[in-house]
Amino acid sequence: MNVPNDETTEMHAERLLGRALNSFDLPDALVERLDSALAHASSLHSSHHSAALHRVTYRHTYLLADGSSLTLWELVHNTGRDGREQHELYADETDVRLAASRLPAGLPDPEDDLDVDLDADLELLGALLTRPVAPAPVVYEPDDSADHARRVLRRAENADRPGEAVAARLRGAFAHHIKQVFGRQCAVAGKDAGFTLYEHAFLLMDGSEMSVWEVEHTATPDGRHMCEVYEDEHAAREAMELRARVRGRVR
Repeated sequence: MNVPNDETTEMHAERLLGRALNSFDLPDALVERLDSALAHASSLHSSHHSAALHRVTYRHTYLLADGSSLTLWELVHNTGRDGREQHELYADETDVRLAASRLPAGLPDPEDDLDVDLDADLELLGALLTRPVAPAPVVYEPDDSADHARRVLRRAENADRPGEAVAARLRGAFAHHIKQVFGRQCAVAGKDAGFTLYEHAFLLMDGSEMSVWEVEHTATPDGRHMCEVYEDEHAAREAMELRARVRGRVR
């Protein structure tokens, strides 16, 4: 999906509505809410490509002026005349799934030689399977992100938690993403303890990104749950190692 680099959120919404064949089916109240959109994020949700059918679904999320978010689902397919791309827009994921299921499956072109490149395809597939899987792109969710950041920092109990400078930057967060990057149960001082590491990634109003790293564990004298927050992943992992009293790095 080609998106102009200098496209504003207003332009993005207008382009989305303008190219959709069924935009008139969207509720008027929903279209009016889009007028107050401050920021947006788009991501690929699913895709299907066969000999005759190309079908892609995108998720477009908008941050509105009242602090709420609005999501639109776009279905792009080539079932138009002469195989031209067509765009459809839906307010609900169930509706876009139903619309996609109704598209013709498409039959292979009898002129295609399906056997010619079979060996090459198998070789390519084998090469892909031996390569490490690329990490999925971060999809930020605009959902009271500044307040989420405030709550994460507030529950941190470690003395070396992020200070006011980090808190000030995170007050400009308008979208965020939470990812669990580590989790393990182990014995500490003869008792079972659990360790979980989360990355809280934030998208800021100036377009920059930053993360804080949260360690949740029960390696406390009374076994209670404790949260610690650090500015980088290395410090968070070192804290887990110290708490667990083990040698070597936690991986």
